[in-house]
Amino acid sequence: MDISLEKNERIDDLQCNDLKIIQNKDGFCFGIDSVLLSDFAKNIRNNSVVLDLGTGTGIIPILLCGKTKLKKIVGVEVQEEVADMAKRSAKLNNLEDKFEIINKNILELKSIYDANSFDVIVTNPPYKKINTGIKNENEKKLISRHEILANLEDFISVSSRLLKDKGEFYMVHRPERLSDIFFYMRKYKIEPKEIRMVYSNKNVAPKMVLIKGVKNGNVFLKFRENLYIYDETGKYTEEIYKIYGK
Repeated sequence: MDISLEKNERIDDLQCNDLKIIQNKDGFCFGIDSVLLSDFAKNIRNNSVVLDLGTGTGIIPILLCGKTKLKKIVGVEVQEEVADMAKRSAKLNNLEDKFEIINKNILELKSIYDANSFDVIVTNPPYKKINTGIKNENEKKLISRHEILANLEDFISVSSRLLKDKGEFYMVHRPERLSDIFFYMRKYKIEPKEIRMVYSNKNVAPKMVLIKGVKNGNVFLKFRENLYIYDETGKYTEEIYKIYGK
């Protein structure tokens, strides 16, 4: 298929059912957090209607299209140039009938969708509060990493409104924000159900946390086994190789 590429763009093979994605080396390329989140959410029910808040270049929807039997997935991305890359990646993979991209701020979704519209919501939101951390000079990376246009509470409150009763919520975030995450999930009636800590290796503190919640779910939190990215030799662990399809 003839897909136009802009300056500094490339096509990467995702090694999952021959899926590919367009990335820009000077922009915000997807990281392992999005790959891990797509794997964490791979057991969603067949024919689910899914929403990805802050889809970026569309990595999570594309991988979920390859890993699940979802009916449709909508990716919401506020940055026009990044959303355009996601649209071209959907076309590249012949997913235009299944993967829709909306170029909006997530706070605008209440004027587009009725409440209780989605079976599943996934999100890899900005990790850092607006006044913390070193701010990257690249605007695309800045918006992707810092809570500039929407904060953690926004992502969770919007998810609660748009999820159906008993709908599933999947998120990847930083462990140091767990108290905030649990507070807002409970505030907006998304009950934390599963948590999995992600470590670079066995000798360091966790660097990411994968969380599953259920809207109006019963109180019960399950801790899944820790996930380690690297083994003692500095190579990917067997589980990471499996997640990447190698």
